[in-house]
Amino acid sequence: MDVLQQNNEIKGRFYIMHEGAEIATMHYNYPAANKIIIDHTEVAEAYEGKGLGKQLLQALVAYARKQKITVIPLCPFAKGMFDRIEAFRDVLV
Repeated sequence: MDVLQQNNEIKGRFYIMHEGAEIATMHYNYPAANKIIIDHTEVAEAYEGKGLGKQLLQALVAYARKQKITVIPLCPFAKGMFDRIEAFRDVLV
């Protein structure tokens, strides 16, 4: 399952599809040109515990690094992952 991205000038999301259905998503918005706020992460109940949320965050962190933007994790899941995974913290504000 690949992580996909949908993005525009003010908001976006990373998401995962399986058999035609969206099973995981991480929403973000741009409060400034060089910042992303992660405001919501959701994984379908049948797919919880399979690491999909982490895959979404990995994709977002890679995107932030490539675009040279910083991240503000307001979403409790994303904040918890940043607290646990030191390797992701270089993109934090």
